[in-house]
Amino acid sequence: MNTKEAKDFLVEQTARQAAIQETALSDLETRMMYFTESDESCVNQIQLNEEFEAQYDTAAYEAKMAGLMKNAYRRLKKENPETSRHWDEAIKTLSKRDHYILVLWSACPPSEHPRRDAFIQIGIGVAIAFLIAAVIVIKEFLSSK
Repeated sequence: MNTKEAKDFLVEQTARQAAIQETALSDLETRMMYFTESDESCVNQIQLNEEFEAQYDTAAYEAKMAGLMKNAYRRLKKENPETSRHWDEAIKTLSKRDHYILVLWSACPPSEHPRRDAFIQIGIGVAIAFLIAAVIVIKEFLSSK
């Protein structure tokens, strides 16, 4: 898989996810997924970047695209694991250079369940504390014999 094929696949799947979620995705938002400074796969990159920055909030765009990409990947894993491996291959191909789409992929949108996530972290902390306490108690018990 070459760079263009990788980007085409990821952009296509993200656009498909936007349609499924009934989320508007403009031509400029789609073209920006191809942005890179590292090779010629992005045509008129300076003009594209200037046009994008004049019309969009970068942080909001990155969060939107990260969410769409994350949901697209989940959908692919559920529908057809082979297609999700194609996604992984596309990411691996692009990882050899500096492509903006990798920033979008790695940008994690806020959790949909922040309270649940906090309880999970607290639960893990409590479990670790109990484990440490158990080790100390067992060590004391064994050394007292």
